Amino acid sequence: MIRLENLCKTYFVNGLSTTVADNINATFPSGTSVALLGRNGAGKSSLLRMISGTMDPSSGQISFTGTVSWAVGYAGSFHPELTGAQNIRFVARIYGVDSDALIEYVKDFSELDYHFYQPFRTYSSGMRSRLAFGVSMGIQFDTYLVDEVTAVGDASFRSKCATIFGENMKNSGAIVVSHSLPTVRAMCTAGAVLENGKLTYFDDLNEAIAAHNKNMGIDLNVRVPLG
Repeated sequence: MIRLENLCKTYFVNGLSTTVADNINATFPSGTSVALLGRNGAGKSSLLRMISGTMDPSSGQISFTGTVSWAVGYAGSFHPELTGAQNIRFVARIYGVDSDALIEYVKDFSELDYHFYQPFRTYSSGMRSRLAFGVSMGIQFDTYLVDEVTAVGDASFRSKCATIFGENMKNSGAIVVSHSLPTVRAMCTAGAVLENGKLTYFDDLNEAIAAHNKNMGIDLNVRVPLG
C-alpha cells in the first residue's frame, strides 16, 4: 500500500510557479496495478519520483508498506566510471539482496557479453536500458513504478522483457505511466487521473480512462491513444 497525505509539489521557474500536486490525499492498494493518467506536463513523472524517493515534495508525506522500486528501466543512478557488474553489486548492497546472484541474473538477462565488465560510460543508450531493465527485474518489489518503459533490442529480447515483467507482476502491484492505451489495458486494472494538481482514484480502469478522455476533450465513443 502507498499512501499520499496532503502531498504538494510546486515548481518555481523564472519567477513563475507551477503546481503539479495540490494537497493530494490518496491510497494505492497493495497488489493492484494502477494506471496513472494525465495530460502532458500534468506531473505524472514527478509524482512517481516523489513516491520512489528521488524527489522531495514541497510538503506532505508519503508512506508505504512493503518495498517500492525506482522507475523500472531508469539508468540515471549508475556511476559512469564503474562497470556494469560493479554498478549491479552496489545496487544489491543498497537493497540487501545477494550481490553475486543479482550480478549473474543481470549478466544473463542483459546479454551484454564482455561489455558487462566495461565502464558504464562506454555503453550505448540501448545497452544502458538493457542493464537498467535487468536490474529492475532482478529484484522482486511489492510495487513497481513504471514510467514510459520502452522495450529495447530485437523482437526476441522485447518478448523476453515482457515475459519476465509479467512473471514479476503476478506477485506485485504497480503504478504505470504510459501514453499507450494497449499497454495500460494489458498491465492495469485500476486507474488514477492527475489533473490540475488533483488526483482522483478509480477502482475501475475504464472509469479512469473515461475521466481522462473527458479532461482531454476526447469523444468517448472514439478509441484513440491516450494523450
